[in-house]
Amino acid sequence: MPERLRRRARDVNSLAASIVNDATDEDGPPPDSNGKDPAAVSLGRRGGLKGGRARADKLTPEQRSAIARKAAAARWA
Repeated sequence: MPERLRRRARDVNSLAASIVNDATDEDGPPPDSNGKDPAAVSLGRRGGLKGGRARADKLTPEQRSAIARKAAAARWA
């Protein structure tokens, strides 16, 4: 007898779920296939990690101050 058939669930819901899984031969959730290319995801992640810092380096102190003032006003509004 397979191992999964020897184990018994402790509550009714788990027992029902195991019976359905055995009947439909489903071992678990389907693998994660979101359709995204892993190479593209890693490229986007790298760009996102350095984007904010690169933008901040290009701003003048007056521009940074104006952005900070606007953010503070939004927080206190």
